[in-house]
Amino acid sequence: MTEMIREGGCACGLTRFRVSGDPIFVNHCHCKQCQRQTGSTSAVNMFYETERLSLRSGETSRHVVKAGSGGDHVIVRCAECGTALWSHYPRLGELGAGVRVGTLDDPSGIRPDAVVFASERMAWVGLPDDVPAFEAYYNPADLLPPERFVRLKALAEKARPA
Repeated sequence: MTEMIREGGCACGLTRFRVSGDPIFVNHCHCKQCQRQTGSTSAVNMFYETERLSLRSGETSRHVVKAGSGGDHVIVRCAECGTALWSHYPRLGELGAGVRVGTLDDPSGIRPDAVVFASERMAWVGLPDDVPAFEAYYNPADLLPPERFVRLKALAEKARPA
């Protein structure tokens, strides 16, 4: 059986990427940091092992901001137009990548596993009835199917300092 391949890119079309397989999880985040960083109401990220992500064309630039934890959140952008393509978050560092769903050529097959930081959403933003919503975050072991949780655990083990 062939793994699903998803492709995407930036607004100007110069930078293209590919990601293989299903994401470990997909979060629709309404935290204040996501609002500020996107200039919008929220961000939808699908999280993968970075080894499943490949840059196909173009160049990227890296921008470091602070995450809610205070650790470094690296946003990878198209070097030409500045479109945010994916991020590396403090917990997993370079081992994990949160790919912006809106940069996919066809995002229609992606659905969030959870809405996170719903307590920080803009007052007029509604939430879907069929996606679990959390005031802050959730315990992945309680929500993710076992095969995806195993992948997350493996990344967390690799990321743990020796």
